[in-house]
Amino acid sequence: MRPEEIKQEINKLNLADKLLLVKDIWDAIAQDNFELPMSEWQKQELDKRYKEYKAGGQNLHDWQSVHEDLRNNYK
Repeated sequence: MRPEEIKQEINKLNLADKLLLVKDIWDAIAQDNFELPMSEWQKQELDKRYKEYKAGGQNLHDWQSVHEDLRNNYK
């Protein structure tokens, strides 16, 4: 089945079935791709940030305060 045909079939589904389909697709991706590909620059950036974190050079914030700040800044 071609992607356009799949889209047409998806459009026929109700919302609950679409959400279940999305979940099934994500589960299949996770199962097939245990390790997601990462570019070299991404690896280097993560290594740099981890070293800064271990050296105490990072200010960490809990997710609740980050969400609150985002909500307040983008009202």
